[in-house]
Amino acid sequence: MTIAEPQAAIDALLATRLRNAQPALWTNPARQAQPAAALPALGRTISLDDTHAAAARLARFAGLLAQVFPELAATGGVVESPLLPATALQPALGMAEGQGRLFIKADHSLPVAGSIKARGGMHEVLEFAEGLALQHGLVQPGGDYRAMATPQARDVLGRYQVAVGSTGNLGMSIGVVASALGFQATVHMSADAKEWKKERLRQRGVQVVEHTGDYERAVAAGRAEAASNPLCHFVDDEQSFSLLLGYSAAALHLQKQLAEQGVAVDAEHPLIVYLPCGVGGAPAGITFGLRQVLGPHVHCFFAEPVQSPCFMVQMMADATQGVGRHPSVYDWGLTNRTEADGLAVPRASLLAAELMRPLLSGVYTVADDTLFAHLVRVLDALGERIEPSAAAGFSGPAMLTGTTAGQAWLRSTGIEAVLHQATHLVWTTGGLLVPDAQYQGFVQRGRAVLAAQA
Repeated sequence: MTIAEPQAAIDALLATRLRNAQPALWTNPARQAQPAAALPALGRTISLDDTHAAAARLARFAGLLAQVFPELAATGGVVESPLLPATALQPALGMAEGQGRLFIKADHSLPVAGSIKARGGMHEVLEFAEGLALQHGLVQPGGDYRAMATPQARDVLGRYQVAVGSTGNLGMSIGVVASALGFQATVHMSADAKEWKKERLRQRGVQVVEHTGDYERAVAAGRAEAASNPLCHFVDDEQSFSLLLGYSAAALHLQKQLAEQGVAVDAEHPLIVYLPCGVGGAPAGITFGLRQVLGPHVHCFFAEPVQSPCFMVQMMADATQGVGRHPSVYDWGLTNRTEADGLAVPRASLLAAELMRPLLSGVYTVADDTLFAHLVRVLDALGERIEPSAAAGFSGPAMLTGTTAGQAWLRSTGIEAVLHQATHLVWTTGGLLVPDAQYQGFVQRGRAVLAAQA
């Protein structure tokens, strides 16, 4: 048997599991330990300087945000989540002694939007608002951005529209922030978006336009409408550098949080991060930031539903067939139907995929039942309320330690030898604003899954 034959067998098994909607793990052969400082994507390059610029913009707006969002008054307008030790959860996830320690980056508790989308979504709306404010003389460079809350400023911003296509959480972020600043806000939503999210947007003065079909159709409709209105700014989750860089700024704060918790990140203490993935913009932005800030010993894995693995099929196509293809999950006979509505995306962002080629460690898939089971385990062990999409990351440690593909990756990277000193970080992405009745339905389903497994 040649060296290539075992790999071919693994690849064939992966393809079979993918087509059959079974949990699977793909690891990235193109990952670079030391990528270039400035990385190309869709015709431009970005670097850590761009991440710092995004963080600085968020800081400039902090005073205004504290004024328009009472829930941010206590933090002075800073939108950030805690880093939670999760040792109590490790046995429930099947993490054995000597397999490292677990933390949660609790973006499910982010104020205002209630999800990770508060980061990128807020940043893009603020960047658009900043440009208009400077253009119209509403603020001066280096001035107090709270001036943008005046009736005069809101009248100016009210001439403009901010629009987005979304399955839910990005729409929540964009719509709420845009409306609060005085913009006309429109969210184009797919048929599978949750009704409570639509209603919350309407209560905040956001126009919700519903479309039959999936995420792609909602985005296409929103993009087309925006193109006909010169005063409309369309937030394009598939192609937006502003969104991506807003997400990347989270890495700067996480660096401080890890230091405060005494967590080292080096060859002897690798950091393995598990990020739920829809179209790919949010996890790609965070991965870009983490790799730039923390270096080669950060390993990021994206987590997707078994019926919606758009990023996995894109990365696999790039690795095996060359760049230029844009496959859909439908090409693999999959349905793109999942209870994790925020992750129900048929095609990946090409911006995110290009940026991730040298940075990402891998992608894995998760069954819906597992999402609900982990949601309950998180509640029981830690008292934290997350939504199904946010639970995708919790399968990550077992996917690495309990599967042939995962174990092979641990050996090939040398992490197997230092796994006992590794830090596993699950990035939760939403849950704060889920209505209680809806959440109790999640819990009920999760407990039924656990009972069936007992």
